[in-house]
Amino acid sequence: MTLYHWQTQFEYYLQQQGQSEDGAHDIAHFRRVWSSAQHIMDERATPLAVLAACYFHDIVNLPKNHPERHLASRYSAKEATAILAHHFPAFPKALYPDIAHAIEAHSFSAGIPPVSIEAKIVQDADRLEALGAIGLARVFYVSGQLGHPLFHPDDPFAQQRKLDDTRWTLDHFQTKLLKLPETMQTEKGRALARDKANYLVGFMAKLSAELRGEHHALDEDVLRQFAL
Repeated sequence: MTLYHWQTQFEYYLQQQGQSEDGAHDIAHFRRVWSSAQHIMDERATPLAVLAACYFHDIVNLPKNHPERHLASRYSAKEATAILAHHFPAFPKALYPDIAHAIEAHSFSAGIPPVSIEAKIVQDADRLEALGAIGLARVFYVSGQLGHPLFHPDDPFAQQRKLDDTRWTLDHFQTKLLKLPETMQTEKGRALARDKANYLVGFMAKLSAELRGEHHALDEDVLRQFAL
């Protein structure tokens, strides 16, 4: 069976289970992660294991503020293996361990180091989703779900206060998103992450200028401070 066959089978299964209510972790997200994985994958990886991990890495999706959020990837790995065994009996069982590890290690909050090349690719591909235009859309989508304000009204870039992304959405750019490029496991992933992170920096520079009433400019100080 071809990769495309397995992809269509996985998407059909997920559609039959019903669309996720979380628009940041739906089938479109899985499809984009797989697309990114193909861009950064090399001949060392087993494509079918990467494909399966991309499509089932968030099969157990807990909210960002859930007390067991850091365990979600472990739950997903266990559930993914069970799904493959029960619903896809023709899928090679020899790939289960690689898929489970890739799913467990993809999560930022889990803190599990990726050992295999498949796990490194899946982790990078998933983290690319937090950057660029898609990442910008997703971060504000999730913040809306959590009821977080967009930014601190008096000090949006935390120049005179401590960062707190549990309260202010924009703080998440500095506490996590702009640090993602240095966590990337592959050379191609790292290059893509830097480019996508600089898109977020451009947004921050535009936001800063608009907050000062400069609607046709970018804040050069923000660019100098945060650009990668």
